[in-house]
Amino acid sequence: MLRPWLLAARPKTLAAAVVPVLVGTSLAAYGPQLIDWWLFACTLAGALLIQIGTNFVNDALDFRKGADTAERLGPLRVTQAGLLSAGAVMRGAYLCLFFAALCGIPLVIHSGWPLLAIGLASIAAAYAYTGGPYPLAYHGLGEVFVLGFFGLAAVGGTFYIQRGFVDWTVLAMGTAVGLLAVALLAINNLRDAKNDVRSGKHTLAVRFGETFARIEIVLSVLAPFAIVAMIAAVRARWWLMATWIALPLAIALLVRVYRSEGAALNRCLAMCGALQWSFGVLFAAFSCLR
Repeated sequence: MLRPWLLAARPKTLAAAVVPVLVGTSLAAYGPQLIDWWLFACTLAGALLIQIGTNFVNDALDFRKGADTAERLGPLRVTQAGLLSAGAVMRGAYLCLFFAALCGIPLVIHSGWPLLAIGLASIAAAYAYTGGPYPLAYHGLGEVFVLGFFGLAAVGGTFYIQRGFVDWTVLAMGTAVGLLAVALLAINNLRDAKNDVRSGKHTLAVRFGETFARIEIVLSVLAPFAIVAMIAAVRARWWLMATWIALPLAIALLVRVYRSEGAALNRCLAMCGALQWSFGVLFAAFSCLR
């Protein structure tokens, strides 16, 4: 019975939750203050629970709205496959978001109202991405959600918890990390574009076409490397360029995206997840150096 829940959690997507926390913490580690590892643990647990809760909501409500059908080209979705009921998956989502809120209590006590605002907005957006009267994913706002919450808010919030302020470097890296998550979403939307047209899901790939989606993926994959180069130059921290070790994987991903369509893009999703991990771990490892 555990396996369907693991499938619904979508482990391969969890880099979108972990990497921003690693990057934000590594940026905070470059300074005189020590990292508060209890706050780090609460931040990481909360981010993971919000990501998993978002995935549960998406699994259940995409099925209810008719976006996930037997013709689906992507990885297995447990509600559509009949492994779990939509109601059970939604209850799992609410439980995840409840525990995410509990993880946020120490963060709010430590950092005050800014963390309360970020936490409440993140939990609300986890549902609003697929649910509610104006689901973001169905109106071409999925990329805005991902960039904002899995990039700027996640990296910025993590840094703020540890240091009590945010600077332009943190926001720049929040943008970089968020763009890699956008690339993952854009690949997913490119693959599902034809089915999304039938279900009334107006993603950017549906609104502006496949050529637009492929250009979006290229920019989202390459821009993070340019951002790292800018930070390395302005801050005179040239060792951050070691993050570019992940660039060949980015190029290989873009080549495969160019050559793939339909179900073949599932392989690109796996590569994009690997790129998120590689980019995030490399940056986190080298940004701590002085």
